Amino acid sequence: MGDQQLLRNPDIEPTSVVLADALGSANAAYIKFIEGMKSYDIGVDWRYYNDGKAWLGKGLYQWTGVRGGQKEVTAFWLGVWDGFFKVTIFIPEKARSIASHLPVNDDIQNKISESNQMGKLKFFPLTFDINSDELFNDIYTLANFRKTLK
Repeated sequence: MGDQQLLRNPDIEPTSVVLADALGSANAAYIKFIEGMKSYDIGVDWRYYNDGKAWLGKGLYQWTGVRGGQKEVTAFWLGVWDGFFKVTIFIPEKARSIASHLPVNDDIQNKISESNQMGKLKFFPLTFDINSDELFNDIYTLANFRKTLK
């Protein structure tokens, strides 16, 4: 797999055609991933971010609050690379002990216990390079957990 992040032109929006071209053989996994997230009421909002000079997909869980206002929580971030996509889920440090009891595979359990907090931010990242559906169930579990941490 290459290590080059794609979708860097702010004028070229990540349509399904642009995404398919960038992802190549990983496009089928991407489509399946996005479809699977819908069953958790998590959609993807694409935006161009100047700080990283790239388009990123923000996995959003949105709901209407008790007073009628729109609320949202970011369940994950998605970036497109040469032949794969990266999904990063930021778990609050205070929820690490709960996350360590989620029904995910041992490699991910190790990531949860060993991941370092990000500087002064009270979160630790879990990042996955994806070109197949092998880890989808575990990632869905983590994203669904993240959305509950409003």
